Amino acid sequence: MDAGAATPHAAPLASHRAPRRRPSTGHAVAVLVLVAVAALVPLLGPSAALSGTGEAEAPGTAGITFLRTVMFAALCVQLGEVYATRLARRVPGAPLDRAPRSWAAYAAGAGIVAALGLASVVATGNLVPRQLSDMDIGGLCQSRDGRLALLEVNAFIVALLCARSRRPSGAALPLAAVIVAEALRAHPPVEDTPLIGTGLTLVHLTCGVLWAGGLLQVLRMLRLWRTSAPEAGAAVLGLYARVAAVLFAAITVTGVCSTLRRMPASTVAEQLTETAYGRTLLAKVLLVVAVAVLALLARRRLRRAADRVSAYSPARAEVVVLGVVVAVSALLTALPLPIRW
Repeated sequence: MDAGAATPHAAPLASHRAPRRRPSTGHAVAVLVLVAVAALVPLLGPSAALSGTGEAEAPGTAGITFLRTVMFAALCVQLGEVYATRLARRVPGAPLDRAPRSWAAYAAGAGIVAALGLASVVATGNLVPRQLSDMDIGGLCQSRDGRLALLEVNAFIVALLCARSRRPSGAALPLAAVIVAEALRAHPPVEDTPLIGTGLTLVHLTCGVLWAGGLLQVLRMLRLWRTSAPEAGAAVLGLYARVAAVLFAAITVTGVCSTLRRMPASTVAEQLTETAYGRTLLAKVLLVVAVAVLALLARRRLRRAADRVSAYSPARAEVVVLGVVVAVSALLTALPLPIRW
């Protein structure tokens, strides 16, 4: 009698349970492979890019690549949070009181460590310091590269203070200073038309940071709101996708112009395969093409799929590949520039 009475109550409870999707093994493996590739770029990238080119590897190339990868990633994470939060505020009903836990302070801390490491290299005459006595700390203020390195360290410190304050969005200003310093560092005054090169790098780096960092934070929002506010999460992703199209266009234009400044048009095809810089640039272009394909797939699902949250999968793969792009971009800054034939 008791067992028979319990039966009609058990069925409704079971019927309300939504079937759980098992995570795709293929997706998980792909993510792990891409993360491993991003981690190996600073370690193996320099020797692989320079192999057979006849170019000499500068001292500490792997370490500089690693430090600049960390610094670029820190910029992406912290600026991405500021950018994505501003996008979410434009979506009615977005539960901003339940935003993902901020990673800004951790990113700023990592940025400080990376900037200090890069400053120590500058203080040693662009060599790897083996002991404290090798570094001329006071001499940093006497050179352009040293002043830029100190600016980056101080900017990340201010960004950390902003991240711990009641207005974390204030970190946008010091982080913008880091981007300006990187653009200036990449184009010394001895270069032809350094202001043009600085402007191109400034736009390229800013758009790249917002693209990668913004997507990371939007996906964190989408994952957190997947059950409580799926429509708001999808709306934020859709708003991001529209702006990302403009960012991608700016990245493409500035990238092409910067390449033609480094390599005359008649030598591009040859230098893309015979110089370390060209090989790395070619790898970056192929990765960006892959990112663009994943972005188009996510946008298509966002528009046509009955479940708009299904765009999460290709967008997640997109942000992982963008992580590899960040590492390859850092490698580009540590390799010898191509010769203008």
